[in-house]
Amino acid sequence: MSLFWLPEFPTTILALLAATAFLAGLSRGFSGFGAALIFVPLASSLIGPKLATPILAVIDLIFAAHLIPRAWTIGDRREVAVMFLGALFGIPAGTMILRNFDPLTLRWMIAGMATAMFLLILSGWRYHGKPHPSATVAVGAVSGLFGGIAQIGGPPVVSYWLGTGREPARLRANIILFFAASGLFSFISYWWGGLLSEAVVKLSIVAGPGYGIGTYLGTHIFGLASPSTFRVASLVLIALAVVTSLPIFG
Repeated sequence: MSLFWLPEFPTTILALLAATAFLAGLSRGFSGFGAALIFVPLASSLIGPKLATPILAVIDLIFAAHLIPRAWTIGDRREVAVMFLGALFGIPAGTMILRNFDPLTLRWMIAGMATAMFLLILSGWRYHGKPHPSATVAVGAVSGLFGGIAQIGGPPVVSYWLGTGREPARLRANIILFFAASGLFSFISYWWGGLLSEAVVKLSIVAGPGYGIGTYLGTHIFGLASPSTFRVASLVLIALAVVTSLPIFG
């Protein structure tokens, strides 16, 4: 059984896609990032990476937009702009990899990237040098490359900015602003690369509401829940997403 306007996808797959989007949105709303580490590996195992990655770009652009106004007043817009300069180079390169590599290779690549980013978060490593424009641009380029391939650009940015000692609210605002800008550019890059297909639009309608509800709830949890508790829960979800999405499981 399937939706009449998505006959190629069973209802079970669509339900799992919506549930995955909700969990990803919950992480995005709370911390400002983490959605891709949950959504893209799992969604890639359900519908393939060439659909999963553009879908996240579409729904995040729409349903995380409500995070921007407050972040705009709190964040360091100049520093965000400097980092975005690097993303302008990384995102098109990642888009070309997503467009031209075969799906199985992409799934292994995404699983490897997600594992590396998970280990980076788990290690607690932080950049402790003084922020410098060249380093900021380089981090933005790496984030953009990973983002173009699988929207997994959060951990390098977070690990870099966490070492600056900024208060959590401003750090979160910077992250939100950077990924709002890079998300919009990813959307443009995917459109230019021919990755925004009719199937992406239809599946975004399925995944979008759950993602929107998740980001809304995550935003309201921020400031109420214990950050350490939520960090552990997010790490568990990310680990499960990476393991269960490995191509060896089908």
